[in-house]
Amino acid sequence: MRVYFAPCGIGLGHVGRCVPIAKRLLDEGFEVVFSTYREGIRYIEREKLPLIKAPPIGFQVKPDGTVDFKQTAVNPGPFLASFTLLRQINAEIRFIEGFRPNVVVSDSRASPILAARVLGIPRICILNQFQVIIPRKKRFLRLAKFADSITLTIIGKIWTGGNTVLIPDFPPPYTICAGNLTIPKSYRKSVKLIGPILEVRPEELPTQEELRKELQLPLDKPVLFVPISGPIRERAFLIGILRKILLNFPEDYEIVMSLGYPNADTDPVRHGNLTIYKWIPNRFEYLKACDLVIGRAGHGTLTQCLCYGKPMILVPTPNHTEQLWNAIQAEKLGVAEIIQQKELTREKLLKNVKQILEGEIPKRLRRIRKEVAKYDGLGNAVKAVIEAAENGQVF
Repeated sequence: MRVYFAPCGIGLGHVGRCVPIAKRLLDEGFEVVFSTYREGIRYIEREKLPLIKAPPIGFQVKPDGTVDFKQTAVNPGPFLASFTLLRQINAEIRFIEGFRPNVVVSDSRASPILAARVLGIPRICILNQFQVIIPRKKRFLRLAKFADSITLTIIGKIWTGGNTVLIPDFPPPYTICAGNLTIPKSYRKSVKLIGPILEVRPEELPTQEELRKELQLPLDKPVLFVPISGPIRERAFLIGILRKILLNFPEDYEIVMSLGYPNADTDPVRHGNLTIYKWIPNRFEYLKACDLVIGRAGHGTLTQCLCYGKPMILVPTPNHTEQLWNAIQAEKLGVAEIIQQKELTREKLLKNVKQILEGEIPKRLRRIRKEVAKYDGLGNAVKAVIEAAENGQVF
């Protein structure tokens, strides 16, 4: 049996949740290959999994990491964007024909789904954002509303047209991506909430105290974990701000920061109570060992923190509607505080850290963690892929 994985290569979250599925399938005797681009390539290369490099696609970003809707609309523009999509579909058809998979698994990419449909191959779509939502700014309000209605119709058809759609999130009331799941009733029968896809579950690791000893982290003061995720240009500006702030943070806290570069070395650089890694391969150990997480509001980061019972301070990428809605939902659940990037200062961050660690959020998370622990997104995803490969039914 062969499985063709085609995750979005913007950032590491989409690739990062496909890799555990692929590894589990390899253990089951399946053959796998990945088709991805941009940051996703480096991640797959580090994991030493079979890789095909797909034509890249993305959006424009300002120097401060803000998603630039205007430039994205103008450059590449509708014509070149359509051409790029056609290039991707054509490439995916060639790649899929060459590998001859029993099932195609796409994570937030339309071109592999369309290519598999042309070739009559079963397909599974993994999503945490059903619709691309245009940022609401006065100058583009009409365009945004029009684009939303068009994309919901077109993208909805692509995601659900004969596909099994897996949402790696918790069922209500703990669904982190609830604000990004505007799913018309006619599409809902194809959509399943399966729980987060975790490569390492918290119960598989030693205790927090044992991990701190292994990782040489102090037992007598709070540990802050700062894993910066997202595309390179989005995270670079935030890394610059946080590095300056955390270098001057009180010695009362131990801080571990990961810059998220998968092909970099894993040797840390130490500055007083701040340790900076370019890449942390054992990030789940640090996640369990820490007391609080500071980072962007990517879907993977938030669901992992809920599974591990860790409170969050979230700095969503400006104009990134998916992250904004994720952050708002986490705040509504009472497990996170939001700081807008333009308002991020040492004083504000320190105030939020103290309020969270001394407040009710850690207690609330312990209760929520017990409730969400029963959801095995990885097991459910693997089961769905195997069933699709063995069934071979195409719609």
